[in-house]
Amino acid sequence: MSDKVTERDLTCIVCPRGCALHVSTDKNGKVTVTGNTCARGATYGEAEVTHPVRTLTTTVLMADGSVLPVRTDKAIPKEMMFSVMREINNLCVCRPVTFGDVIEEDILHTGANLIATGIWPKND
Repeated sequence: MSDKVTERDLTCIVCPRGCALHVSTDKNGKVTVTGNTCARGATYGEAEVTHPVRTLTTTVLMADGSVLPVRTDKAIPKEMMFSVMREINNLCVCRPVTFGDVIEEDILHTGANLIATGIWPKND
């Protein structure tokens, strides 16, 4: 372990309060979160400095050249966002799609499925 203490200020995004969190990690790796008004804020602050995750929302190419809105069905490691986007950019979906359909299972072994958040073809 490092002898260095690290500190970070964050805004909690778990609820609308937007608490100003101060997160410090001591030389033994112990994380302390202050400024939170609920336990969820403390959990978020600790996770954000130890292993940040995000839900990815984007689009995937359809066979006719249009795009379909998609997202991961759970958060993925933040450090994998660009790799997952490269994988998504290589996809082309040819079948009819409805809301919630799985476009790609366990994308890049993240444990998250890429799911449709729109339909194709659109019913205009």
